[in-house]
Amino acid sequence: MTHTDPARQTAQQLDHQRVAIAALGHELRALVDATVRTAAPTDVLHRVTDGVRRLTGQLTGRRRARAEIPAVDEFPGGVRMYSPVTGAGSPLAPPMRVAPDGGGVVGRCTLGIAHEGPPGYGHGGMSAMLLDELMGWACAEAGTPGMTVSLQVRYHRPVPVDTPLRVFARVTGTEGRKIFVDGSISAEEDPSVAAVTAEGVFVSPGPDRTRALFPDAQGAASTG
Repeated sequence: MTHTDPARQTAQQLDHQRVAIAALGHELRALVDATVRTAAPTDVLHRVTDGVRRLTGQLTGRRRARAEIPAVDEFPGGVRMYSPVTGAGSPLAPPMRVAPDGGGVVGRCTLGIAHEGPPGYGHGGMSAMLLDELMGWACAEAGTPGMTVSLQVRYHRPVPVDTPLRVFARVTGTEGRKIFVDGSISAEEDPSVAAVTAEGVFVSPGPDRTRALFPDAQGAASTG
């Protein structure tokens, strides 16, 4: 069987690849959720471990190197299939769905038990990661993509797992290459009550810095 070089794939082939990646990501997230919820006996855990090891062995072929941008991604400001926040192919991601909204961007997702900190509630670091990601998207949506240099997060109340969440972010101002962004997390059913808020400062890297950080991106700037 021959394999197509990802760099030479057509748009249709890339779309098919993304669908396959998303399907695998969905099943892996289901496996992760079952893993952190299970009370299965030891012999079952050993048997499943052997099965997962065999499955891992089937993912053969060349592996992506550090800083290599996947052929299925659109970097910056587009599809990131393996993002730990928005990536449909990531077993770690909620994954958050992002769309423009009222002068900013809104993200919707549901944290699972795998994202738990205190029992029944999301880990505080997950809240920070959701906000950092979406605030980067807000910069890109405003036409000023940048990288995080400061993120101040305030936790007003715990964020529940297994509950649809609404994350919002918007650019509030700029100063030279600095971009100032606000963000919040609330329950979808009551978006007026913020569980977590954040203020961030992002900076648009210059061309030389961008090329040094992302040599495969051909001068593109980061969105998060």
